[in-house]
Amino acid sequence: MSTRLIDPSRYIRQTAFVPFGSEGQRALQGAKALLVGVGGLGTWAADLLVRSGIGTLRLVDSDRIELANLHRQGLFTEGMALMRMPKASMAADRLEAHNSNVTLEPLDVRATRENIEQLAAGMHCLLDGTDNFPTRFLLNDVAVKHNIPWVFAGVVRAEGQILAILPGRTPCLRCLYDSPPESSDTAATAGVLPPAVATIASLLCMEAFKILCGRLDAVSPHLLKLDLWGNTIQRLDVSAARRPDCPCCGQRRFEYLQGSPQ
Repeated sequence: MSTRLIDPSRYIRQTAFVPFGSEGQRALQGAKALLVGVGGLGTWAADLLVRSGIGTLRLVDSDRIELANLHRQGLFTEGMALMRMPKASMAADRLEAHNSNVTLEPLDVRATRENIEQLAAGMHCLLDGTDNFPTRFLLNDVAVKHNIPWVFAGVVRAEGQILAILPGRTPCLRCLYDSPPESSDTAATAGVLPPAVATIASLLCMEAFKILCGRLDAVSPHLLKLDLWGNTIQRLDVSAARRPDCPCCGQRRFEYLQGSPQ
C-alpha cells in the first residue's frame, strides 16, 4: 500500500452524497473486506470497492483464468487466459493500477473449512463471489460464529439474487436455505449474460458500502431477486424469517465449518 497522502478531491463525487459523506469515506478507508471468488461477480465487485477507496481487500480464489471467463470477468485479458494465470493474483495486479492507496491481499487458494476462519480474521465484511452453496454455507458459518456481516449473491442466466446478512439481527442464509437448493444450474450449464453479472455485483457492493461505513440502518432487509431478461424484480422481506431451529444461527452447530452437514 502506498504511504502517500490521498488527494481529497479523489472521492469528492461520492462524498458529495450526503448519507455517505466524508465520514463514510473515512470509515471505508479504514475497512477490511474478504472477497471469496474472483470470477464474474468478484471482478466487478473488487473493481468498484477498490476504485471507491476501501482500506484493505483480501482476494481468495484458487482458479485460473480461461478464455470462456472473459465475457463476464472484468479484470482479465486474453493474454492472461492464454497463459492460464491465477485469478486472485492477476486481479490484484490490475486493481493496484486503479488505486494504489488500497491494500490488496491476493491469495491463490481455495476457501475451505480448514482455512476460512483464518481468511476471515480481522475482516469487517465478507463478500460472496462464489458459484456454489456449500462454500456459501461455509461463509455463513464463519460469519455467524464470529459476528461478521456478509453479503450473499448469486447469478446465472440473466437472473440474480442478493441478501445482506447481519448476524444476530437478520436471518442467516440457512434460515432461508436449510440445504443447497436442488437446482445445480451454473454459468457452464445454463449460461450467464454479462449485464446480469455486473448488475448483481453492483448491488452487492452497495450493501457492502452500507456495512463498511457503519450505516447498518440502511442495509436492505430484503432478499432481492432480479430477472433482467424477463424484466422482473422481487423484493422478499425476510426480516421475520429467523428460525430458532436454524442449525447455524439458532443452534450454533456450524456444520459446514465442522465438515458434518446433515
